[in-house]
Amino acid sequence: KTEAATDPAWECEGKGACELKQKRFADKIMPHILNLYGSCAKANDFDMYAPNASFEDPLTHAQGVKQIKSAFYSLSKVFGESKIVEYHIQESEIAPGKKEILIDNKQHYKIMGKNIDMISLIKLYVENGKIVRHEDWWDKKPLRNRDTVSFPLVGRAMEMGRRGLMLATHAMMGFGKDPDSH
Repeated sequence: KTEAATDPAWECEGKGACELKQKRFADKIMPHILNLYGSCAKANDFDMYAPNASFEDPLTHAQGVKQIKSAFYSLSKVFGESKIVEYHIQESEIAPGKKEILIDNKQHYKIMGKNIDMISLIKLYVENGKIVRHEDWWDKKPLRNRDTVSFPLVGRAMEMGRRGLMLATHAMMGFGKDPDSH
């Protein structure tokens, strides 16, 4: 099955002639997402985020664009290599002006000479053309927090640990300063 047959953004008429009516928001931001995960992000790759956007994965919780920058700029300090090697995108409108984008993907990392491949589900929540929440579910498992664990106190401690690690990373990375700026 071709993408055109399943994606309502494609309009097909006649003898298999298809043309793209509208571009998905995901198509516009995907090059930036690939830069973030590929340890080659530049300042403009973060323009897709709302000023108070959040990013969360099992290790960190970043609040605001500056902390999100620190989280992604630190990848090259931790990993010898990092990139998304395969992905599939599903985009849906959940309310007027609000979208949910699911990026089912395989990430590749190299740490201390060892190759690590990981399956992940990136969930992006978009409002008025800007990402307001970015979650990275490793092994496609929901993030553990006070809402998803049996004992809310344990979940709260996990949230606090992620925030603490993020603040340390943020300080180490110059508080979200772009590497190409002085």
